Amino acid sequence: MRHIDTLVIGAGQAGLAMSHCLSQRGVAHVVLERGEVANSWATERWDSLRLLTPNWQSRLPGYAYEGDDPDGFMSMTDVVSYLRGYAAQGTMPIESRTRVLSVIAEGQGYRVSTNRGDWLCRNVVMANGACAVASTPKMAAALPADLAQVTLLAYRAPRQLRKGGVLVVGASASGVQIASELAQAGHVVTISAGHHIRMPRNYRGRDIQWWMDRSGVQDQGIGDVDNITRARSVPSLQLVGDANIPLMDFNHLQGLGCTIAGRLAAVRDGVALFSGGLANACALSDLKMRRLLRSFDAFAQETGVAGLSPPEHICATALPQRPDLSLDLTSGAIRTVVWATGFRPDFSWLKMPVFDRKGQLLHDEGRVADGLYVLGQPFLRKRKSALIDGVGDDAIILSDQIARRSHQMVA
Repeated sequence: MRHIDTLVIGAGQAGLAMSHCLSQRGVAHVVLERGEVANSWATERWDSLRLLTPNWQSRLPGYAYEGDDPDGFMSMTDVVSYLRGYAAQGTMPIESRTRVLSVIAEGQGYRVSTNRGDWLCRNVVMANGACAVASTPKMAAALPADLAQVTLLAYRAPRQLRKGGVLVVGASASGVQIASELAQAGHVVTISAGHHIRMPRNYRGRDIQWWMDRSGVQDQGIGDVDNITRARSVPSLQLVGDANIPLMDFNHLQGLGCTIAGRLAAVRDGVALFSGGLANACALSDLKMRRLLRSFDAFAQETGVAGLSPPEHICATALPQRPDLSLDLTSGAIRTVVWATGFRPDFSWLKMPVFDRKGQLLHDEGRVADGLYVLGQPFLRKRKSALIDGVGDDAIILSDQIARRSHQMVA
């Protein structure tokens, strides 16, 4: 049995930022990591993926991107190198290859059991990420048995898929990017789209993330939105980390030969049934995009931003007059289904009554209970909380709380 003031679970950007902040506050701690630093980025993302945020936005407490391409976008190899450089710079107390098996309350703190022994601590920070488990709907079990199924955690590149048609389910950033590269690799692709948000990579000569950063959109807090539950489930913008692709949207995909279908509603007798609401979903997406761009125009006018090109008009999403409402999955035309239906965190080892009836972790801006915290989740405190650029602000706030609690318990 080992003792420490604070244990941090996970050595991705959230865990490393917390370790940096705890060190600055003199809080003794250890970071437990199931693999190596930046494990998820290194082993659980597809080969061509690049960050959706430009390099200048890779900012963590005491550490920032210093390369010669501030407007570029990191590959997964770049992200791993960036985060491992952060860990090495601070000589952070990381115990790799240590998998957490359970966390329970004990005394005034917590017992954390791992595959390498138990710890007792005053505080636990769960920084193990929002993308630990690939979300797949129950209808996946109804697919024909000879159809291959691939999740976002397992997908790497088109070469791993069987030859033939692919149904991509989900149209956030992941879905449209994967559909695009599969089509370019020669697969016949149908993409099923429900709620999604279309967005240009650049607007009026500036990256869309520049606009969201400078106008304050990314700094919006919980009090700035009507429904925090809904805000936390908003899909990622239809973007790709490539300034040469102005719109990674359905118009782009149809130009590559992809078929766009509505939300996958059911699979019945080997037939995929799609919602008839595709046109409405696309109209709503166009409306949200234009509303946000108009807010950027207003921001630019109010603040006198110089050097911008004139406001741009982006044409509406073009759709077939009669989108397909069904797809026979037994005909052999479709050989693989890619579930681009998002991720969820994994707190299966947390043995405490801190979940709602849907299994969602309950917390107040990152505080779950006395001495128990979560970090790096969508809209934890701000819209940017799950981004590399946003997790640092949350780590500063929570590390202050941890330092106060630890000092009070010592006194």
